[in-house]
Amino acid sequence: MAEKEAVKKANERTKVGVVVSNKMQKTVVVAVESLVQHGMYQKFIKRTSKFLAHANDQLNVGDRVVIEETRPLSKRKRWNVKEVLERAS
Repeated sequence: MAEKEAVKKANERTKVGVVVSNKMQKTVVVAVESLVQHGMYQKFIKRTSKFLAHANDQLNVGDRVVIEETRPLSKRKRWNVKEVLERAS
C-alpha cells in the first residue's frame, strides 16, 4: 500500500511560479521560469511559461505560489493552486 502512495507522489507534477494576472473569477495566470541550455552555445537561457490555474482564495499579482497538475477544468485550465509561498508586498 505504501508503494502505491510513493509512486503517486512521484508522478504528481508541481511547479513554482509568480501570479501575473488575477482578472478572472477563480482563475489566475502563473508565470513559471525555467533554465534551458542552448543547443549550440551551451549557454543557459531563461524561458517563461504561463499556466492558467484554479484558485479558491484571493491572490494578488506578485504572489509566489505552488501549482499542481489536475484534471482538465476548462479549455486551457489544467492546474490548481496548491499553496501560497509568499504574498506580494
